[in-house]
Amino acid sequence: MPMKQIDVQIMQQSYVLTCPDGQEERVQEAVRRVDEAMTRIRDSGKVRSRERVAVLAALNMAFDVLDRDAQQAHMASAQAEMQALVQEQARQQPAKEVSEAARAEQQRQQELAEQLVLRLDQALESDSRLL
Repeated sequence: MPMKQIDVQIMQQSYVLTCPDGQEERVQEAVRRVDEAMTRIRDSGKVRSRERVAVLAALNMAFDVLDRDAQQAHMASAQAEMQALVQEQARQQPAKEVSEAARAEQQRQQELAEQLVLRLDQALESDSRLL
């Protein structure tokens, strides 16, 4: 993959960076973020050493990445939980439909049994008249 060299500045110091062709904008954005983070720390007045500023900026940025990763992991976990609930509900839905169908069949059989008892009662009633 062809590489390209670009000149950048971080906290008023020049650096020559090498990056893959076509990635110059991404590198420039990364440089901008690092420069902002380092400048903010330096301007707070508590740290003067360029090396310490760089280390603190790197740590702050690493914490940001870890926080974002933790949020993404939490979101993925919540999505997996939600998907499991949806799947469980989908599994229960056919069971509800089956139980409703079973109840309907049971109702139908009960009605048939009641009709049969009525017929038997009618048949026995006319039979008792013969005696």
